[in-house]
Amino acid sequence: MLINVINYAIAVIFCVCYAYQFVYLAVPFIKRRKRSGETVLHRYAVLISARNEEAVIGNLLESISAQRYPKDLITVFVCADNCTDRTAEIAAEAGAIVFERFNTRKIGKGYALDYLLRCIARNYEGGEFDGYFVFDADNVLEPDYIYEMNRTFCEGYNIVTGYRNSKNYGDNWISAGYSLWFLRESQYLNRSRYLLGTSAAVSGTGFMFSRSVLERTGGWKYYLLTEDIEFTIDSVIAGEKIGYCENAVLYDEQPIDFKQSVRQRLRWARGYIQVFCGYGAGLIRGIFSKRFFSCYDMTMAILPAMFLSFASVIVNAATVFLNLGDPEVWTGVLGSLAQSALNVYLTFILIGGVTLITEWRKIHVKAHKKVLYLFTFPLFMLTYIPISVAALFVNVEWKPITHRRCANLREIKGEK
Repeated sequence: MLINVINYAIAVIFCVCYAYQFVYLAVPFIKRRKRSGETVLHRYAVLISARNEEAVIGNLLESISAQRYPKDLITVFVCADNCTDRTAEIAAEAGAIVFERFNTRKIGKGYALDYLLRCIARNYEGGEFDGYFVFDADNVLEPDYIYEMNRTFCEGYNIVTGYRNSKNYGDNWISAGYSLWFLRESQYLNRSRYLLGTSAAVSGTGFMFSRSVLERTGGWKYYLLTEDIEFTIDSVIAGEKIGYCENAVLYDEQPIDFKQSVRQRLRWARGYIQVFCGYGAGLIRGIFSKRFFSCYDMTMAILPAMFLSFASVIVNAATVFLNLGDPEVWTGVLGSLAQSALNVYLTFILIGGVTLITEWRKIHVKAHKKVLYLFTFPLFMLTYIPISVAALFVNVEWKPITHRRCANLREIKGEK
């Protein structure tokens, strides 16, 4: 049947595009990398964009104060962005320098970071800070976070991202789905990239960039729905190689409500489209340059899966519609889709299983939940298909994610 051939062809194209990521799974087991360069203590500005985050920002600021890094080399800045609660007051009481922003037209984290950096530039000398950390208000850091990130910075990387763990892995299958994906992204995408000497990718929060990057870009100029991906792609095109620091561990809160999750991932999917429209030409040119692999890797990260999913949905839906009176065709389509879904499910079981086994001790929930949520992980990932298709047509705006999980490092780890 023709539909089976088409579905098989789409599957083959998908495998060709992403086969290298299976190689990534093996890299950490066969390759090691020694640190290089002398460790020098640098002065850092910490940038936090917060919108009505009074419930959680105190834990982040507490974890920054507890860093095993010289206190006089860390200055914390908070942008209280369109806040109507006590975020600004709590941050100021904790010792942060707070700038309040009220702008209901330019909404989003990118605008808040730009405003914060401009405020810093007006009040501090340009050479005062060697680098800038970016955190979300719901984050909590391990005590060695900044120390470890500084060590990787000293290896010569102008941009460094860390290990992203979760505050609420065990809440439900949705939070677990996010959490396992971010663990896999940290250890089997970014770590493998780092070991192979190619560029890692920034993922939302928990990264730093040098003063030279800020000077090159002329400030923070990334305002798309996924400003982190935009920053990553622009940096890779410009020839930057983003480093990864496995020992710099950060915890953040994942959504537990499916509606909120759909809204967030719809924004991400739409943001990928925006980024490719704005930077795709540069990425493609980069594939034919000395930045070949980094540009190819980032192209695969933001585009093909979405359009291949869309093509599959359209082809199968059209086949059913054009053969409404032929049950044999319906049976063939359903059988083909079921086989594809099974293949995808087993693939994510493999990816999630490897991640779960190697990161087992770093996942702070009971063992039975770790195992249970491995089997729901592929279902979470499969929900990306309709979300990706919808992102091609739905108008998406930036909306804040509500954070309620107030927990310090001890509570996250279940320590008494």
